[in-house]
Amino acid sequence: MSTKKELILEGLCCANCASKIEDKVKKISGIEEVSLDFISRKLNFKIKEKSSSDRVIGEIKNIVNEIEPDVRVLDKAAENPKSKISMFKDNKNELIKIFLSIIIYASAFALKGNKNLQFVVYLIVYILIGSKVLLKAVKNIFRGQVFDENFLMAIATIGAFSIGQYPEGVAVMLLYEIGEFFQELAVERSRKSIASLMDIRPDYANVNRNNKLERVSPNDVKIGEIIIVKPGEKIPLDGRVVYGKSFVDTSSLTGESLLRNVDEGDRVLSGFVNKNGMLMIEVESEYSNSTVSKILEMAENAASKKAKTEMFITKFARYYTPIVVITAVFLAVLPPLLTSMDFKVWFYRALIFLVISCPCALVISIPLSFFAGIGAASKNGVLIKGSNYLEALNFVDTIIFDKTGTLTEGTFKVTKINTFNQASKDEVLKYAAYAESYSNHPIAKSILQYYADDIDKTQIKEFEEIQGYGIKSKIFDREVLVGNIKLLKNVFGDNNDYNNIKEEKSGTIIYVAVDGRYIGNIIIRDEEKKDSKNTIISLKNRGIKTVMLTGDGRNAAESVKKNLDIDECYFELLPNEKIEKLELIKERIDKDKKVVFVGDGVNDAPVLARADIGIAMGALGSDAAIEASDIVIMDDNPIKILTALKIAEKTKSIVWQNIIFALGVKVVLLVLGAFGMANMWEAVFGDVGVALIAIFNSLRAMKTKGTVQ
Repeated sequence: MSTKKELILEGLCCANCASKIEDKVKKISGIEEVSLDFISRKLNFKIKEKSSSDRVIGEIKNIVNEIEPDVRVLDKAAENPKSKISMFKDNKNELIKIFLSIIIYASAFALKGNKNLQFVVYLIVYILIGSKVLLKAVKNIFRGQVFDENFLMAIATIGAFSIGQYPEGVAVMLLYEIGEFFQELAVERSRKSIASLMDIRPDYANVNRNNKLERVSPNDVKIGEIIIVKPGEKIPLDGRVVYGKSFVDTSSLTGESLLRNVDEGDRVLSGFVNKNGMLMIEVESEYSNSTVSKILEMAENAASKKAKTEMFITKFARYYTPIVVITAVFLAVLPPLLTSMDFKVWFYRALIFLVISCPCALVISIPLSFFAGIGAASKNGVLIKGSNYLEALNFVDTIIFDKTGTLTEGTFKVTKINTFNQASKDEVLKYAAYAESYSNHPIAKSILQYYADDIDKTQIKEFEEIQGYGIKSKIFDREVLVGNIKLLKNVFGDNNDYNNIKEEKSGTIIYVAVDGRYIGNIIIRDEEKKDSKNTIISLKNRGIKTVMLTGDGRNAAESVKKNLDIDECYFELLPNEKIEKLELIKERIDKDKKVVFVGDGVNDAPVLARADIGIAMGALGSDAAIEASDIVIMDDNPIKILTALKIAEKTKSIVWQNIIFALGVKVVLLVLGAFGMANMWEAVFGDVGVALIAIFNSLRAMKTKGTVQ
């Protein structure tokens, strides 16, 4: 048994340093599943049962202090209201220092006649603007952290001074600090922009206690209490409307722009925004189990599941910088030794190499792109639990669908009752209703709604729900079976009564037997969702195969298959048989391709977990299905699968744009620098300029809109 922990690294601004911290934390004894997300600054990890939490956290603080001394390690729950103020002050002070340095630097050009005084002015500017970098470089060298951007900039600028290139040495440090300043601002803005897409956390709840309205934290509200939600307020907890009617905005959860009308008796979810009328809501779940809480928890955990591209770039950066530094050393030393060329010329070119070599553009922009993509999906009502799943959506070969509640509405209606062995329709319906009275399945609810009479539950002596078959119970002292044909055959074997049942052309058939005697069946129909057909057509246009797995009967399944034009259909499947079909489908496709399963029920949870990517319907879906899935569609609309695919494509495109652009510019500048065709100014652009462009490009993933077919 292990304990999950989360720490906030306040003030973490260096993506490369974040990677180093994560690597070192992974090596701590008694710790596992470590993930540091640079964008959210959250360090997630698990502490093994016999390990001391205080010891582990102490070692983490030491590691952070070694690599980034200015970063504070805070518990997730820690309050720090002053952090925003101090951040503003730091930015203000940094800006003043930059402006002052620019003014002094400009004044040095007026001192051309006095070289000694000019050197002193350049040195003052250099120390003013570069002292922080130089100090960090020295400290990191003593800690064994040699190949970082502070070391590179220190060596490059000191080297420029050593060969008399004072203006360029100061200019490089000045431009570097300006670039770093704007880079920090850009990353911070990105964090806030992406976080705002998922800003659904309620601030308070108005609770009616002792006929007085109290404003409390949603965490303090108990199940059964009545909360008041005024126009313009967020609904803080899941519940049912007991008084009032209004329109609610569900866009923060579902991405749906149209307002939804709610009335007394309707269920509402936390995160909805009440638009016009006052609502009194009876709370049905505590905040920790509410929709908002679960979404936020899943969104926060998404950062720990990194895409392969992210992990590759992190590993690449680890080797890239040392290789470039070693190359710079050879560039400075070998040509002058092997030829009669001037050492200063090649030393200058080596310094350009060092300036260009920082991998920040890649290390920051790649995770930022995925984070922005996940934010865009959330805005459109699709919750993706990790960048690895967002990336995997680009390699989908086959999408497998459950039927009920996934492709169909899941709102069943009784359309016909057939009788057998002299039984009456009322008798068939009554036994079915009593047997289904303890079930929460949509089919059970449709039978109870059609029956309409009260259920005397004292007459139900035994009740057993057999997953994938139906219900076995004892009602009015008689043994009753209600379920599919497999249930009857499983209990009573092959009996002519069951084998001679007339097949219906469409609909779900619920068979009823009493004391081993088949007395009839109930036909129930479920309509396809309005966007199901468009979803299947669009997926097939993308070259994606579609399959349906259902526990329903042949006729109901084949009717949906035909109406929606699904490629393959398998019916009358038990939960374990669905997994078997999934495995067979996975065996026939290429290893680098992915199989997706889309479902909503408790019985779909094992298949959702086994699929390469599991997609659950979040509105009507069971908690088990949502927990087992990798992606959740908040409004149960299958068309949102296309939205997720579209966002995945755009995110992948942006990621590769950043990789090609950043590496391309650096390679070009490295080559030009080696041949003396690039100077320090261009080298600085190859570092901070490229990083800024890549960061702003990453934010385009947030602009992806939902798919409407």
